[in-house]
Amino acid sequence: MNRRVRTALAAALTATLLTSVVTAPAQAHGRATPAVISLPDGFQPEGIATAGRYAYFGSRATGTIYRADLVDGGGTVLSPATGTPSLGLKVDPRGRLFVAGGTAGDARVIDTRTGDVLARYQFATSPTFVNDVVLTERAAYFTDSNRPVLYRLPLGRGGGLPAADGFTTIPLTGAFRQTGTGVNLNGVVRTPDRTALLVVQSNTGRLFRVDPATGVTTDVDVPGYTFTNGDGLLLVGHTLYVVQNRLDTIAVVSLDHAGTTGVVTATITDPRFDVPTTVARALGRLYLPNARFTTAPTPTTPYTVVAVRPY
Repeated sequence: MNRRVRTALAAALTATLLTSVVTAPAQAHGRATPAVISLPDGFQPEGIATAGRYAYFGSRATGTIYRADLVDGGGTVLSPATGTPSLGLKVDPRGRLFVAGGTAGDARVIDTRTGDVLARYQFATSPTFVNDVVLTERAAYFTDSNRPVLYRLPLGRGGGLPAADGFTTIPLTGAFRQTGTGVNLNGVVRTPDRTALLVVQSNTGRLFRVDPATGVTTDVDVPGYTFTNGDGLLLVGHTLYVVQNRLDTIAVVSLDHAGTTGVVTATITDPRFDVPTTVARALGRLYLPNARFTTAPTPTTPYTVVAVRPY
């Protein structure tokens, strides 16, 4: 085989590896699980959190929390409408769902067994957009897309929730700069070594490492890639999945242990994507709600959740 043919084949192989389109359904309990799950018409999903065979979705329109069974595709309303958004979601090992409240500037903690609201925290008032949340052993951290801060909700012994005013606001310093237009801070996860946080700035496509004790930020060095429209983040080991919502793409990043540098090793696309906002893992697959930002919402607009194979 001559050099020119080898070069062409290598280029084709590289292109295949860097764009993965996957439609195969997941398997659970020996049977195929749905590759697409329908949400209620008009729901306008934003966040997703998973626990076992269940996924939880928040409505950016009404604040309703919907629980879907990823095995059979069925679902039910867990928590009714609040009249304010429900955006980023995370479930802890105690079965509590932490909910970012968007323009309401708040957070709620919901019992996933009963749907009861266990606590509510008012972080800020307008202008504010409490967007996403990550959980550690000692705290929950929330991003605000309208302010250069994180909100820290400390967790006591046994995961005890603080009083209504028991949160702190952490100003961000260092490399991060708030810009005047578009969505700033968005998704948030822990670093692989679990000592810091990673956040994405949607309007600039930059990825930052944050010291949660001080608020000092540094750029994560990912040569040759900008995370334009970066939204939800998911960390699995040293692999970071960055959802780029309006690009209908997930960037797959291999990070170093401290989360200071990374390399984009693949991108995942799928024809069923329709502006997915974030991602969660369950049953060996990645699940993404289609927010459909480019479709005018009506009470009968259909919304779906798409399952793809992780890279």
